[in-house]
Amino acid sequence: MRIFRQLNNFFAGLKTQYFGTSASNASFPAVWVLRGDLIDQQPGHRTVAQRNNFFTMPETLDKKVDLDLHLPHPRVRGMTALDRAAFKRDVVVPALKVNKEIINKLVKSLKRVLLQRPRLKRVIEDPEDEDRRFILLDPHKIPADCSLGESEQQILKSFSADPRIVKYNLELTYDHFKVEEVLQAVLPEGQEVTTAFSRIGHIAHVNLRDHQLPYKHLIGQVIIDKNPGITCAVNKINTIDNAYRNFQMEVLAGEEASMITKVKEHYVAYEFDFSKVYWNPRLSTEHTRIVSLLKPGDLLFDVFAGVGPFAIPAAKKNCVVFANDLNPESYTWLQHNCKLNKVDKKVKAFNLDGRDFLMGPVREELAKQLSLKEQKRALHIVMNLPAMAIGFLDVFRHLLDGEPSSSASLPTVHCYSFSKQDNPVQDVQERAEEALGASLEGCCSVQLVRNVAPNKEMMCISFRIPAKVLYKRQSSLAGADNPKEPASKRLRPNEDSPEEKRESDGLGSLASSVP
Repeated sequence: MRIFRQLNNFFAGLKTQYFGTSASNASFPAVWVLRGDLIDQQPGHRTVAQRNNFFTMPETLDKKVDLDLHLPHPRVRGMTALDRAAFKRDVVVPALKVNKEIINKLVKSLKRVLLQRPRLKRVIEDPEDEDRRFILLDPHKIPADCSLGESEQQILKSFSADPRIVKYNLELTYDHFKVEEVLQAVLPEGQEVTTAFSRIGHIAHVNLRDHQLPYKHLIGQVIIDKNPGITCAVNKINTIDNAYRNFQMEVLAGEEASMITKVKEHYVAYEFDFSKVYWNPRLSTEHTRIVSLLKPGDLLFDVFAGVGPFAIPAAKKNCVVFANDLNPESYTWLQHNCKLNKVDKKVKAFNLDGRDFLMGPVREELAKQLSLKEQKRALHIVMNLPAMAIGFLDVFRHLLDGEPSSSASLPTVHCYSFSKQDNPVQDVQERAEEALGASLEGCCSVQLVRNVAPNKEMMCISFRIPAKVLYKRQSSLAGADNPKEPASKRLRPNEDSPEEKRESDGLGSLASSVP
């Protein structure tokens, strides 16, 4: 203790205290520590240059003091109503004291060792010398001997700057902590902290776990505070289990008046009421993938179009688009977005059940296109309703009469589905084959779109509809192999051939098992 008293008397004679840069000071720890009972309690940013504030050896450290720059004050644990003032915390960090004339060049050169915290100024005015500035350093990047590295010392030497490190008493506030740091400090220790959310314009959409619900309003407000442009946070309170593909939500924090928002996806603008339609920003890559398969002039049928994330980019690519959605709100916003993006002349919008859309407008247009002798445009059918879309594939069975002019012109279907099986590729293919009543082996591809939840994948199966599935076999064609014998002599009225009867019975039994 006599040694420390001598050190106290020594530091008392100095105006500003410096950390040593020689090997004799190697006992200072790599992370800077301050004796807790000596922290100056006055608010604001202050240099620690008074005689009673100094760094001590580890054995004299107050163990209760935690100076981790990533943790707010312990008193915020369990907070359910956000109190920003409670996050204040005093810490001591190393700093350089340099002339203000060289500050800009020096900060750029010393970027590696500068203190990095949200909304924190790394250059602070010296209240005692207007010509000097403090540069705050990251204590975790300063070596154990309390000196800068050789490269940093060379930089300081080139600017004729003082390489000695001083202590700076810094007040960290709520603004200086990240979302995950705030929530980790607030929620009970050991509980999972979810900071991910979907951003839909000015709205943050979160899916909170049960253990997070007592803190839901705080979580919502923290997300708004820490993400510029976010003014409303909502939580989904039920699953998407209705035909309109929307869900109930509660506003956690922020504006409640309007859920109408505007988003941009790959240079296309969309506007909609998020509380009444379906929108998932995580499907942006998938939207682009499908549209990239289309060529100008191609024909796209979007069975479950929503507000237009497939239809409008395809129309902007000069494709002809038939877009449908059962939800009246989605249909209204689809039309609005077509006009917003100036493609309303290229998109025919419908407000029908998906099955009625396929058996009505799609059937009529397919019959027209496939009857052409020279089919120049490719036909694509997108069915993005992963919870139910495979159940609509049975519509394609014998949808058209006659036969196509060319097998190469048959439409390609992109059908989405969820799978919880160990082999989701096999699962989706088998269910699609069951709905179609035909094998797709070797003539389809199944891709992973995204992981929705643990053991739940969203998949997309793409295939060209087989001619034997899409077309009805005409009874009059049965006698085509023997033109000398009229069909009326071989078949009695209203009686199918044995081959047709077997095919019809087989398909009929499958159809009865598919919704």
